[in-house]
Amino acid sequence: MSRLYKTIEPSVINDEMLEEAVKKQGPTGRAGQIAQLEGIDFKDVHHLQLDYRNILKIDNLWQFKILTKLQLDNNVIEKIEGLNTLTNLVWLDLSFNNIEMIEGLDELVKLEDLSLYSNRISNIENMDLLVNLQIFSIGKNHISNLETIIYLRRFKKLRTLNLAGNPVCEDERYSMYIPAFLPNLMYLDFRLIDKTTKEMALEMHRSAVANLVYHEDVAFKKLEKNRLQEEELALHKAAYVEYLNGPGLFNTMFTEDLEARKLLLLPGVPEFVEIYKVEFTDICQKLFEYGLKGYDNREKELEHFLECLGEAIEDNQQRGVKVIKEFEDKNKEHFNEIQHITESQVLESRIRYFREEIDQLWSKLMNLEMQLVDQLELFIDKDTVINTVNASHDLHLLKIDNQEDKMVTRANGWVTDMIEKLHTDEINRNRKRVLEIYTYVSHWRDELDFLELQDMS
Repeated sequence: MSRLYKTIEPSVINDEMLEEAVKKQGPTGRAGQIAQLEGIDFKDVHHLQLDYRNILKIDNLWQFKILTKLQLDNNVIEKIEGLNTLTNLVWLDLSFNNIEMIEGLDELVKLEDLSLYSNRISNIENMDLLVNLQIFSIGKNHISNLETIIYLRRFKKLRTLNLAGNPVCEDERYSMYIPAFLPNLMYLDFRLIDKTTKEMALEMHRSAVANLVYHEDVAFKKLEKNRLQEEELALHKAAYVEYLNGPGLFNTMFTEDLEARKLLLLPGVPEFVEIYKVEFTDICQKLFEYGLKGYDNREKELEHFLECLGEAIEDNQQRGVKVIKEFEDKNKEHFNEIQHITESQVLESRIRYFREEIDQLWSKLMNLEMQLVDQLELFIDKDTVINTVNASHDLHLLKIDNQEDKMVTRANGWVTDMIEKLHTDEINRNRKRVLEIYTYVSHWRDELDFLELQDMS
């Protein structure tokens, strides 16, 4: 939480405060007593602790030439300043202050651990030169835009990031967005990012990450090309300045020989040689300037062409992504239709099989009935024979209907049991997986709590 100073007079970092802090954290024992009597030179101090002192402004730290660790937490600092001379700083703690903007860190190129926890910062910026940054804590601030996290991709050595307590953490995309766009990150909000989470996050944002990597490569190549061009142009300009000021070819071609120079100044010798020298030098200078101008024009044309080409490539890439997305959607719909049709065909094939069995039984019964009718013609009592045949036929039909109903019921029951079994197996598998994940998370949470208790002790 940001600290208030309305009721307390803010402090200033002066020599008295610095001497007190240095002596307090100095060596103990006999060496500490000698140090307190003789004093400790600020330029020999490596660590400095200035927390809980109600400091409003960072100042008067230029004397700490080799300082590597600076602790300014729990003050009322509103602006990051006065740190330009601390070029050897590796660890900086500015947590629990009233800072609203990240700035004033350009000279701290060796910084590895930076804490801005619990301030009023709403944007991550102005940290381009912190190439060695490994741990960055900016939790409990006012960061609400998830896309601002992409700024941290430039820090290739960043392994630990804390954003807990910011509004951005409430975004439903947060847990997968950070591992996808910061693939080198190992810990997020004090929790280890496992390999499975990274793979799932990358798969979820594959297209966006690929597009971002492409634009980063284009921008890097452009910057590298501009840097090489600037170096080359600086060399040309240096050579040109040396040519104008130093003993260049055209400035010395008539002065190397002192006797020849004296000869040119003798009475009666024409002065057109001196005039020719001046005009020739002027022509060379104009040619050089014209060449530089033409070079700049060609570079501008080439840069414009590359920009147009990049836009065309980006447009084609977006169209390709759109077409691929449409193809994937169509393919998914087609797969669902095929799956539905396949399930229907399985049921229809089993019903068709039962119907064929019924037809075969029916044909056998009909053949038996025909044979029985042929044999009954031998009987004398015609009415009795007819009644017997009709009763037998009705009985056969009833058995056939019962058999058909039994087979259809059996098929329907088999399908119902199969579907219920699949659902039951899936539910059990999901519950087992959730239990494993919960056990794994609880284990690592206990491990982290144990480590924190060890650190506190």
